[in-house]
Amino acid sequence: MSSIKNEPVPLTIADPEPRDFSKSHALQPKAHRLIPGGVHTYAKGDDQFPEQAPGFIVRGKGCHVWDLDGNEFIEYGMGLRAVTLGHAFEPLVETAYKQMQLGTNFSRPAKVEVDLAEAMLEVIDGAEMVKFAKNGSDVTTAAVKLARAYTGRDLIAICGDQPFFSIDDWFIGTTEMNAGIPQAITGMTLKFRYNDIESLRVLFDQHPGKIACVILEAEAATPPAPGYLNQIKDLCEQRGAVLIFDEMITGFRWHLGGAQKFHGIVPHLSTFGKAMANGFAIAALMGKREIMRLGGLDHDQARVFLLSTTHGAETHALAASLETIRIYREQSVVEFLWRQGERLHSGINQVIARHQMAGYFELAGRPCNLIYRTQDEHGEASQAFRTLFLQELIRGGILAPSFVVSFSHSDEDIERTIDVVDTALGVYAKAIENGVHRYLVGRAVKPVNRTYV
Repeated sequence: MSSIKNEPVPLTIADPEPRDFSKSHALQPKAHRLIPGGVHTYAKGDDQFPEQAPGFIVRGKGCHVWDLDGNEFIEYGMGLRAVTLGHAFEPLVETAYKQMQLGTNFSRPAKVEVDLAEAMLEVIDGAEMVKFAKNGSDVTTAAVKLARAYTGRDLIAICGDQPFFSIDDWFIGTTEMNAGIPQAITGMTLKFRYNDIESLRVLFDQHPGKIACVILEAEAATPPAPGYLNQIKDLCEQRGAVLIFDEMITGFRWHLGGAQKFHGIVPHLSTFGKAMANGFAIAALMGKREIMRLGGLDHDQARVFLLSTTHGAETHALAASLETIRIYREQSVVEFLWRQGERLHSGINQVIARHQMAGYFELAGRPCNLIYRTQDEHGEASQAFRTLFLQELIRGGILAPSFVVSFSHSDEDIERTIDVVDTALGVYAKAIENGVHRYLVGRAVKPVNRTYV
């Protein structure tokens, strides 16, 4: 690899003894008094991690992070998959710093807005216009609004097997965490099953001429069946609906051009974010000119209020995204993610076999985006066993709500992780035999989307 890549920082704490989290534990009650849930992103909440876990991160470098108590961890997931190059990745930090010295927000657009728009349209096949925002929910909701305006229809079809599309009512109203959302809004969102084209066809048949768009991730943990994505596009075009791909996770990870490039299919609209600026706050809505132009000035139809936000085009985030694209192209970042993910996948599968944990613990997803599933002694999905596994990883210096790698995960980091997983699955095996609560410290984690606390 080029010298542009951050070198891993060796772990300073390698023993498996319980770690001191006293400073984090002392600060957590204050955080909950000041912030609903104690955090600003539910997936980072205390209910998502064991009681013996870092409560607050104070710094990161590459794929290593340090918490408030000085504990060091190899991190996976990396900011909910947003940090693909590495924490404090020097070329990105330097680029953003230089841009900030020139100003971050003006009364008129900055040239960098056009520069990044041009670069993104070169990367994404079939996209003809783009508009930027700060997070994924902004752009998925904008895509839905645009599709409704373009088609003159109200209903939305979402993939019900995929966990998240937006914080906004049209999606969250379909989850168990739907307090405060009118049924009138919830009722306009319909669900179909992934890899089941007939379930989508039934929705179109039941609601003829009323479905504005179909939104899904081209691929999540399960690959599409042969021809499935093309079948969806064909069905959308036959029934007059807009096809939207949510590329928040897959974009800049499956391929620089997203899962749509990986699978060779061009949607009508697509949304990107997360990795497109290595964690800097930026997202993008992209797509066909005939649809996107409704948010502009060169048409005679009713105007769509499309992504007009104060901070939607902060210059330092745009500059960071331009630099990210350059690094991806020059350093073969995506290939590295796949290679390191495969190294981790292979090593952990060997550990699973050695501990005879097949049926109790498994990896899922592509090597560039690995997640894991935890089952109990009956083979049923288990939050208690997930908690135990997280607990034992943390004990060994690994912070891994998933096993999603970055450009900064070195071979040494991967091998260290496999060793810790080996130890953790040893405890897991004992818990299968003797009962999980004999080994679990404190309460189990809970799903984010639930009706009650």
